[in-house]
Amino acid sequence: MNEDRIYRLLVINPGSTSTKAALYENEKCLMETNVFHDAPLLLSFPTVNDQLEFRKKVILDYLQENGVDPASIDVWIGRGGSCYPLTGGTYRITDKLVEDTRNMAGGVEHPANLGVQLAKEFCDEYGGQMFTVDPPKVDEFWDLARMTGIKGVYRKSSLHALNLKGTAREYASSIRKRYEDLNLIVCHIDGGISISAHVKGRMVDGNDIAGGDGPFTPTRIGSVAAADMLSWLEDHDMSEAKKLCTRSGGFVSHFGTSDKRKVWKMVEDGDSRARRVWDAMIYQICKCIGAMAAAMEGRVDAIVMGGGLCNFQDLTDQILKRCGWIAPIKIYHEEFEHRSLVAGALRVLRGQEEAKIYNGKPVWDGFADEK
Repeated sequence: MNEDRIYRLLVINPGSTSTKAALYENEKCLMETNVFHDAPLLLSFPTVNDQLEFRKKVILDYLQENGVDPASIDVWIGRGGSCYPLTGGTYRITDKLVEDTRNMAGGVEHPANLGVQLAKEFCDEYGGQMFTVDPPKVDEFWDLARMTGIKGVYRKSSLHALNLKGTAREYASSIRKRYEDLNLIVCHIDGGISISAHVKGRMVDGNDIAGGDGPFTPTRIGSVAAADMLSWLEDHDMSEAKKLCTRSGGFVSHFGTSDKRKVWKMVEDGDSRARRVWDAMIYQICKCIGAMAAAMEGRVDAIVMGGGLCNFQDLTDQILKRCGWIAPIKIYHEEFEHRSLVAGALRVLRGQEEAKIYNGKPVWDGFADEK
């Protein structure tokens, strides 16, 4: 263990509407960027995996513009993607993890799948170590959250686990308590929207952000009645439906853009359709928060919210009005993904915990009495 060593760590965080990157020296952030990509540009790539070289160039250009030699970086930390469901923690990036993420073993096509792929590309080319922390497929659901009305079909844990757990820990620390001692509804509200229930440090329920579940978002369809989707599919194909779940739903479907600033400008300019879509998204967020409160039997210490859309006061005001009676609401106007990624890697590098190795098997694989 060497707590005095200075590590240079690069965080790689591809999202549904942006490529984020940050350079750290231990816990100190030296620089970071958030490059927005509008939906029409990203949709010009046939698949998310086809965006790899484009996203790689964005990061390399950023390093070059700031005089950073990639060979000077000790640790590459990629945001995790759609591997098989696993327990939370810090994982070394291995060939198997990259392969399963690229092949969407967890069933989700999302730009986060590029995080571990990019980390491996950079590490192979420039050297160093590579990690991922709390991928979106972290699965801690309790059994009731898994069931559906179709035998053999189960609800999946597919959430912004990294930022949700990071935000929860940040809140717990701010009130001098442990995450493991609190019951929290934790929300990530941005290009994708996760609403999750955390009971004593375990993320026990939440909407499937990539499967068409929960609120619609700037890029995602949200919950739609199965009969309506079947009707829609009469004139469309399955590939279009899958894109609606993660890339071309929500604001993109209504307005042709995922840029929340453009949509909000339309609202401010008095566009009645934009106001209706904007308010309906917030309304659905509130309904989902209420559902998590019911799942927790009303035992909620706080509702904790973060993500880019929380910078719009109209959105937070509406949530406070509809949900403030459930529990105190804490709003963060920042995300904790990067700090959480760095903290997880540093714990391993300093010998405070062992890095986990992905075994290529889902942590939960059905109920024994149904097999």
